[in-house]
Amino acid sequence: MLFTPAYAQTAGASAGGAASLLQFAPLVLIAIVFYFLLIRPQQAQAKKLKETLAAIKRGDKVVTAGGIIGTVKKVAEGATEIDVEIAPSVTVSVVRSTISRVVNPVPANDVP
Repeated sequence: MLFTPAYAQTAGASAGGAASLLQFAPLVLIAIVFYFLLIRPQQAQAKKLKETLAAIKRGDKVVTAGGIIGTVKKVAEGATEIDVEIAPSVTVSVVRSTISRVVNPVPANDVP
């Protein structure tokens, strides 16, 4: 052997301060990039959906998580269920949290 175990331990300890911090720099950078590219936009989108669900009113056209499209017929403030008409004279109760999107149709006069 060229090096004794005592020499190997002292050589690693003397160079460990700044070198160990530089080893973790790429991991920290990746975490920051993930936060700004994935987590932050998803939190903003969830906040917007929550505000939209709180503002649902009678006559809004909604899409559920299952893909059912219907028109809101009855909604109570703070209630977890909403009555949605999915076909003429067919009304179903839908849990508010299963609504994935509110589609407000554009009036014919506003179409460019």
